[in-house]
Amino acid sequence: MAFLELAALAKTYPDGTRAVKGIDFAAAQGEFVVLLGPSGCGKTTTLRMVAGLELPSAGTIRLAGADVTALPPSARDVGFVFQFYALYPHLTVAENIAFPLSCGGMAKAERVAAVANIARRLGLTGLLQKRPRELSGGDQQRVGLARAIVRRPAIWLMDEPLGTLDADRRLAMCEFLREQQLAARVTTLYVTHDQEEAMRLADRIVVMKDGLIEQVGTPLEVYDEPATLFVAHFVGSPGMNFLEGERVGAGAVTLGVRPESVRVAAGEGPAGHGGTPAAHGGTPALSGEVVLDEYSGIARCLHVRTDAGTLVARVAADAPTRLGARVRLEFDPARVRRFDRASGRRLA
Repeated sequence: MAFLELAALAKTYPDGTRAVKGIDFAAAQGEFVVLLGPSGCGKTTTLRMVAGLELPSAGTIRLAGADVTALPPSARDVGFVFQFYALYPHLTVAENIAFPLSCGGMAKAERVAAVANIARRLGLTGLLQKRPRELSGGDQQRVGLARAIVRRPAIWLMDEPLGTLDADRRLAMCEFLREQQLAARVTTLYVTHDQEEAMRLADRIVVMKDGLIEQVGTPLEVYDEPATLFVAHFVGSPGMNFLEGERVGAGAVTLGVRPESVRVAAGEGPAGHGGTPAAHGGTPALSGEVVLDEYSGIARCLHVRTDAGTLVARVAADAPTRLGARVRLEFDPARVRRFDRASGRRLA
């Protein structure tokens, strides 16, 4: 049985803005679910409705088998990490972290021990007697995170909790969060626009766009088998390459292939392969010129201008191809994904 269930959940604001347009999904006990999408897609509004900070316009929210749709946040047993800290300015760091434990009636000695433990794990020990105004934005965010996970609520709700941290600290916090979540087995709903963060943390990813769900799946499913053109483009760095093609007997399609599935060879393509590859048959190939060469340490992304548009191929860092070279691009048919051009949905 699902631990968290959203059924036909919708939110329309008084000005007519439809932030969430009727979504359904469920999370199991102990599952780490990431809501992923661009700004304005409805992911934070969805999180706020689960928390009780926004009332849905329609639909239901069930938590641990109980209908909590109309309950206030205090009756939902949630731990919430806001995007913008929301610390109590008159309390010290230690008092901020201990606040939910105090509200829960934990004895002082236990509170002190719990705060000391989480502060040590998050590198906050030297800041415990400071107040929020004395901290950097990144330190304030870590305090907010500590306050949410110092106890074990029914569910952790996290709204871009690592957004203010630098890259090294963010990676360390990802590792810490996942470790804590796996140990506590607390169901977690996590919002981010960063697809790499989503891939790193999630058991399952819910990809959202314009208030609707585009796809729900494991990181592997979302990356390898995107359900829509939007998912194929949004997930991946860079996203899928797209080519226009024709499917025999079925009309226009869009072909998608990941940069790492594009093979690069020196020279021009064979006769008859200078344009858009067909949707079926043979090994599709295109010719073009390398117009941008991005080096990332372990690999390079070659941007190749062809008659079908500019495509990206990910190659080894020591590959001989360089800027300005004429190359042939080949695509393994088994790695090409086909989408209906009109609807944007994946074809079998």
